[in-house]
Order: sequence, then C-alpha cells, then structure tokens
Amino acid sequence: MDLPGRTVYIATMKVKFLTSALDVKGYPPGLMPEVAVVGRSNAGKSSFINALTNQKIAKVSGTPGKTRLLNFFELDEKLYMVDMPGYGFATGDRQEVLGWLNMCETYFRERKTLKGVLLIMDIRRGWEEEEEMLKGWLDHNKIPFAVLLNKSDKLSRSPMLNRKQEIAKSTGDVPLVIVSAAKKTGMEDVKAFLFKKW
Repeated sequence: MDLPGRTVYIATMKVKFLTSALDVKGYPPGLMPEVAVVGRSNAGKSSFINALTNQKIAKVSGTPGKTRLLNFFELDEKLYMVDMPGYGFATGDRQEVLGWLNMCETYFRERKTLKGVLLIMDIRRGWEEEEEMLKGWLDHNKIPFAVLLNKSDKLSRSPMLNRKQEIAKSTGDVPLVIVSAAKKTGMEDVKAFLFKKW
C-alpha cells in the first residue's frame, strides 16, 4: 500500500478514447476485458484516471456532476476503462437522478465484458446510502469491485488508517486501497487489480 509522501514513478499508458455512450446502442464492441470507474461527483474520479494513466485523458471539471455519459477508453491495448457519471451531485433534479440510475444499472446488467468496478471515494467521507446501493447492484450481478480511498494526501497517516478501518466495517471483504490522485500514490496497487487479478 503506497502512502502519501512517497515518491512513485508512474509509467505512461498508451490510451485511446473510444466513444461516449448513453445506452447499449452506443457501447463499443466488447473486444477486451473492461473495468468501470464510478464514484461521487467530487471524489476525484477523473483526476484518478489521469493519475493512473499518467496523462490527461479524463476532463477534470470544477463543477461536480458534469459527466453525463459513459466514456470508454482503451488502455495499453489490453483493456477498456469506462468513466461513469458521478452520483450525488447537488444540482441534479429527480429526472436526472433517475436517468443516472437507469444508465448505470443497464450498463452493469448488460455489459458482459465487465470484469470489475473501481469505486472511488473521498477518504474523508463515510460509507453512505448511495455506496450501499451500488454495492447491492454489483453483488446482485456478481461483479467484483474494489474501493479506492482517494484524497489521502489530505490526511495524516493515523487518521487515514482509521478512516480505512471505519469504511472496512461496511465493505466487508471488498479490497480497500488508499490512493492519492494528487500525489499519484497507490497506482501500482490498482494496476495489480486491472492487469493481474481482473
């Protein structure tokens, strides 16, 4: 487990943007294993993807909840990564939220090449109703997932490890990895899931 403050070399991946999709008709052909990235709108999802690949492929917005489509990328000609719309955005009206639920549930149910989901959380937040709902979907569809506790650079070591223990009470045996998109720490641990385990 990488901890904030450690200098880590991150290799740049070969990345290609494939498409943005609203529904099944827009998904690219399932030619490779696929991993989805999901999380709250302000959890640092796009920053994490950029840190993982060591390049700016996902647009980082100052306004949470800007991503409204499923954005598909190809990584190192080995897998697809899907940047999913963030949830919990304050400006979303009920119709928008229902649209998000339908889009994501359809994706989890229909995408047969999906091998796992990376749930990005701000380490300073608790496990809430939305995370529990997402866990329920993934468990129901038998999709493996890992929880990445992002923004760990905002905490010192002791509070950071305490937060991990607290969240572990809700996640059970789901893998928990401490990461920092800002410091690019924890990325090699994540790659172990992407390229070896999943």
